[in-house]
Amino acid sequence: MPTRQQKLFTQFIKWRYKNISNKMFTHIMAVIVGLLAGLAAVTLKNLTYFIESSLESGIVFSSNQLYFILPIIGLTLVYLYVKFVHKEKLEHAISSILFALSKKKGIIDMKKIYTPLITAPLTVGFGGSVGLLGPAVASGSAISSNLGRLLHINAKTRSLLIACASAGAIASIFQSPIAAIIFAVEVFSMDFTMLSMLPLLLASISGVLTSYFFLGNEVLFNFSLADSFEVEDTLFYILLGVGTAFASIYFTKMYFGILRLFEPLRSPKYRLLVGGLAIGIMLYFIPPLYGEGFGFINNLLEGNHVAALGTTPFDAYMDNIWIVIALLFGLTIFKAVAMTTTFAAGGAGGIFIPTMVMGSALGNVVAKVINHSGLGFAVSESNFTLIGMAGLIAGVLHAPLTAIFLIAEITGGYELFVPLMITAAISYLITKNAVDHTIYTRELAEQGALLTHDKDENVLNVMQLDDVIEMDFKDVRPTMFLGEMLHESVSKSTRNLYPVVNQDGVLVGVVLLDDIREFMFDTALYRTTTVSTFMQQPPEVILYGEDTMQKVMRKFQVSGAWNLPVIKNGKYLGFVSKSKLLTAYRRELINFTK
Repeated sequence: MPTRQQKLFTQFIKWRYKNISNKMFTHIMAVIVGLLAGLAAVTLKNLTYFIESSLESGIVFSSNQLYFILPIIGLTLVYLYVKFVHKEKLEHAISSILFALSKKKGIIDMKKIYTPLITAPLTVGFGGSVGLLGPAVASGSAISSNLGRLLHINAKTRSLLIACASAGAIASIFQSPIAAIIFAVEVFSMDFTMLSMLPLLLASISGVLTSYFFLGNEVLFNFSLADSFEVEDTLFYILLGVGTAFASIYFTKMYFGILRLFEPLRSPKYRLLVGGLAIGIMLYFIPPLYGEGFGFINNLLEGNHVAALGTTPFDAYMDNIWIVIALLFGLTIFKAVAMTTTFAAGGAGGIFIPTMVMGSALGNVVAKVINHSGLGFAVSESNFTLIGMAGLIAGVLHAPLTAIFLIAEITGGYELFVPLMITAAISYLITKNAVDHTIYTRELAEQGALLTHDKDENVLNVMQLDDVIEMDFKDVRPTMFLGEMLHESVSKSTRNLYPVVNQDGVLVGVVLLDDIREFMFDTALYRTTTVSTFMQQPPEVILYGEDTMQKVMRKFQVSGAWNLPVIKNGKYLGFVSKSKLLTAYRRELINFTK
């Protein structure tokens, strides 16, 4: 029997449908989702900073310079939480959201609301070399998805609200509402129309206001642009674009390469031990790899590379600028290694902020090399630090517009729009040609589960093979006599095709009605001719769980068949007909273009 709360909720739903239009309700929900995603982001930041400050002030590790053993403690706490509470493998935040959008109609598990708020602060607060943006987006998206399900919002609007949640989380973390909207458009492949833009805008505003309310005017980068763009530096910004492109390619390949190195370690305990020790060793020699790295970026922007590098075994040589350059370049190389090792060891976090840290170091290195080359050139190190971040974001994430507007917004560096565009465009173009897919999207693309700005491809990605499989075909055995087949299958079927299946359920061929039509009334053959006489091999087969919908469509195009059998785990399952496939395709295409 429904409770009083359930009755009230049902009445609210009815009232909403009667009094509030879908468009208005979407706008209201965008504001609410932006607020909640912003709260999740603020909570994530505060929890992480609380852990970091507690470790810095209340534990002897820092005074004894033993901070490099902290990551393994944090990873152990994450491991224990995952094993005894979460009880599922941690997924990459953005990739799991993209998969939910393409294959789960925007449905995200409720556990993903709170799990990032626990695992990410433990990972980053104890020194794991990853970021907080991905977990913030994951938590906000899970809130949006479950709220949408609760309020009976359809799949298309639910997907839009998930993108709104990502915009709200990013706007809250960086206080950059425009970049937040562009991120949702570039990374989540949202249509750039007023139908989607207004909800994204409302969510972004809501998220950034949440940040202002709880954090005041506190900003990530205490930096004011002092040096303007000089036209004579254009060649150097082109050079920086090429450098960040190669760094982006290295970043992506290193990510997948290190993950492959950890694959032989089947036990999470061994991964934790090996990964934790590796991170500790890297932190001992390169302390800025500890945690997110915003302090490192701020010190570089202020021109204080000594503070940025911290205490290292090379302190006695810090007067030599080439030693400083070598250490900064070492951080550029090892940031990707430390980040991926943190993931491989079982940590939780994001790749966006590590990308910024690596870009800032590379930009600063390029500027220092130019200024100390002895050729009489002088460029702004702070500007190159900023634009290096944009180059890495554009290359690693394939998001050049996000890179440009984010760096401009968070630093007030709108005067750098021209060099930002030069470096970001070059980095993106080179990286895109060398690496088809990002860290977020490679596995999804291989599974045929990646949404893009190509509507035709998106339609195929959201289609489910289960929705078009037909199982009303009458199957026959290869040893059946013709008369038996006519009596038991042909006379009881409306189909003109009959799968031939052996006693183990394996498809061995098909029989077409046209193949037996001229023999159907020859009774002399009824007890002398078997099904195997008329059997032929299908032109193609569809492998359930392996073939993407794009591949299914290609098989129909190449084979010219009207029906293709589906094989699951080596056994016959059913058929897909071209007519039903195209009908389902047209229906989804209409939904996409509404």
